[in-house]
Order: sequence, then structure tokens, then C-alpha cells
Amino acid sequence: MKKKNKIIDIDQIIECTPKDSTNIKTPLREGAFDISDDKKIDIIESHFREIMLTLGLDLNDDSLKDSPRRVAKMYVKELFSGLNPNLKPKSTLFKNNYEYGEMLVEKDISFYSNCEHHFLPIIGKAHIAYISSGNVIGLSKLHRIVNYYSKRPQVQERMTVQIFNELKNVLKTEDVAVIVDAAHLCVSSRGIKDITSTTLTLEVGGKFKEERVWKEFKNFTDK
Repeated sequence: MKKKNKIIDIDQIIECTPKDSTNIKTPLREGAFDISDDKKIDIIESHFREIMLTLGLDLNDDSLKDSPRRVAKMYVKELFSGLNPNLKPKSTLFKNNYEYGEMLVEKDISFYSNCEHHFLPIIGKAHIAYISSGNVIGLSKLHRIVNYYSKRPQVQERMTVQIFNELKNVLKTEDVAVIVDAAHLCVSSRGIKDITSTTLTLEVGGKFKEERVWKEFKNFTDK
């Protein structure tokens, strides 16, 4: 049976712009980058070993003995690598020599993040669109920007705004739209245990606030 495409209705989406612009920054303590990644891995390994022991696990078991180190490396080098500002993607722009004046849409950008409340996965897709103000960006850079802001403990609303603001700054235009559609394992694997729901968030600027342009973008993402 063919899966029915999800229809995105602007009235059912959370608009994300916070009243206080400081809310869009990932909360980091002072001196967050004073220690090296290797040192962070050592510290996390030690603490995670204690967690496992507290749960009653036998770390002499062949399957478990290396887990504290594996988890620590995964946290620092993979799942939360987007906390490291040195890994922020460099975005190269090109002149819009084709004089293409309509929207460019990159849809279904897969991402994996983690809810900062329960540290459980958020799995979803982002749809991005922009109208060139004279420059264009490589398509892979759109994916890298999404991945950078998703690879950290997150709230979906904040992540949506962070991606939106980064695109505005890089592209030097207000004509940007971002939709994020994601499943939260903190909803499906605990608490209410709803395995079918997803969360939609939206941030739009410039021409995308016009009804005609919004409908055109929605038509692309609904296909």
C-alpha cells in the first residue's frame, strides 16, 4: 500500500521565533571549551561507568566492558559534535550567474538529534527554501548546516530558528523558509508512548510570508 504524503498546513505548525532572542542560543556554561575532546571523553567514560555499575551491570562482561568508552566517544565525536564551534561548516557562496529568481527548495534533509530534556533521539527531516539575493550556496552546505545544529542536545523549536538564522546570515537575505518534521523518542519510548505522532516547526522570513510564495513552497514540500 502506497504511503500517503503528509499535508503540511501552516495553521497546524509551531512558529518558532522566540520573544527573547537569547533563547536561540544553545545554553553552554562558561569555559565549555577549556578542556580538550580527549579529556572530555575520559571524564564522560568515568561517569558513565558509574551509571552502569549503579544500574547493576557487570562491566567484566565482554559485551559491556568497553561500553563506557564507546558511549563517551560517541557523545563527544558524533552525537554532540555540533557543540564544538570549530566544526561549524564553512559556507561557500557562488554568484547567481543564471539569474534564477525563483525559490530553491531542498527537501527531506534527514537529521538525527537528541532531546535536551531526556537525552533521547529526535529523528526527522528538514525542508529548506530560499530566494537568491544574488548568491547561491552549494546544496551539500544546506545539509551540513542542518546536521551541525542537530548534533547537540536540542529543542526542536530552537533548532529550527538556529538553522533559519544561519541561512539568513550566510545567504544575506530574509527570503528563507525552514520546516522541520520530527519524531521524538521521549514521546514514543516513555511517558505517553505515542509512536505515531510527529512534531512540525516552521520559521519563515521575507517573501515567504506572502500567501502566494508560502503556498508554492507548501506545494513543493507536500509532494
